[in-house]
Amino acid sequence: MHDVMSFLNHIGGLWIMIIAVVAISTWFKYRERELKVQQDLRLREMEHQQKMKELEVELEKEKGRQSREHAA
Repeated sequence: MHDVMSFLNHIGGLWIMIIAVVAISTWFKYRERELKVQQDLRLREMEHQQKMKELEVELEKEKGRQSREHAA
């Protein structure tokens, strides 16, 4: 009886270790994906800000042109 309980205890411990390894590796994989998504979002936000600055410059140039045309 003692041998059977010892055997079952070792199998239970093995399953716990397997579950822990799978859980940790899955967590790392999802964390890596999350970081990549955040990095992509930051990159897209920076690109958007750059585009908005470019449009602002174009708008100022156009306003300058229009004011010179009205002055002439």
